[in-house]
Amino acid sequence: MANQDSPNMVPPSPNQPQQIVIQNRHSGGLFWRILAAIGWLGLFFCVAIILGQAISSANYYNTTEGVSEKYFSGSKTASDKIAVINVTGVIMEGQGYVRKQIDLVREDKDVKAIVVRVDSPGGTVTGSDYILHHLKKLKEERDIPLVVSMGAMATSGGYYVAMAVEDEENSIYAEPTTTTGSIGVIIPHYNVSGLMEEYHIEDDSIMSHPRKQMLTMTREMSEEHRGILQEYVNQAFTRFKDIVKEGRPAFEKDPEKLDVLATGEIFTANQALANGLVDQIGFIEEAIDRAAELADIDPKKSRVVTYEEPVALFDLGFAQSQAMSFDKMLEMTAPKAYYMSSYLPPIVSSFPFGSR
Repeated sequence: MANQDSPNMVPPSPNQPQQIVIQNRHSGGLFWRILAAIGWLGLFFCVAIILGQAISSANYYNTTEGVSEKYFSGSKTASDKIAVINVTGVIMEGQGYVRKQIDLVREDKDVKAIVVRVDSPGGTVTGSDYILHHLKKLKEERDIPLVVSMGAMATSGGYYVAMAVEDEENSIYAEPTTTTGSIGVIIPHYNVSGLMEEYHIEDDSIMSHPRKQMLTMTREMSEEHRGILQEYVNQAFTRFKDIVKEGRPAFEKDPEKLDVLATGEIFTANQALANGLVDQIGFIEEAIDRAAELADIDPKKSRVVTYEEPVALFDLGFAQSQAMSFDKMLEMTAPKAYYMSSYLPPIVSSFPFGSR
């Protein structure tokens, strides 16, 4: 017997389809969330573009490219600075690390004196002259003294750069074991025609004029071409000696003495001192003291700073991407005159330890 209190249950008609209605209560909220996400994404890209342009603009006008100042010696709290500019390695160009240091010193009004630390066998004529020019320009613009401290080697183009001291007395310091001198010019040339003949290789180059191949390695150099190149070397050599006379005024009065020394010969520190190529034998500390004396500041109350170049991932070890690149290889094989002291060909001397 059915319970009379229970409601009447009417079963659905078997022919009537059951309808299920799903209400999307959040459809409007989802739309606005998607729209907001798109807006934030667009804002992010806009900010990224603006920052990228700002960084690009800053890098465009930034000539120091990450070179940073580092404490070297002296007082850590002093405002007066003595800047050490490093010229190291084979000088292939002058617009790299050395130029960046020069630009930093030029803008830093706290720098009262400069010590140029030279540890270089020299390099290209153009690169050496570029560095010399900008060091002399820096000294003149800032009107501050410049002293040179020679490291293990300051030969040929390295000695050329040291002439930035001009006529300042007691301004070139060589360490007891420094090698210097090698005043001269060289254009490397090698004749491999015999080797080519042995392997049946023939140079069949097409050129606009025979002089275009004056420095080719594939044949013996003619006397005409040798004479042309010798004149080129002579002019570069004359400039080298003129620059030395500016930095060593005694040779201006006695040029014959310079001619005796300017044979490409290298000298020990004692020999260089005896011949007037350097002023003092001493370490970088003595050079710093001399720079402070010329600037009329107390070296103990001055901060000596040097400058470090940022090391990129590919610059570690022998993985120097720039030095290993094909275009750099081609550049080093191009005919150039060198102020350099080395028994190795310039292409070997500068690879992969290229100048800075």
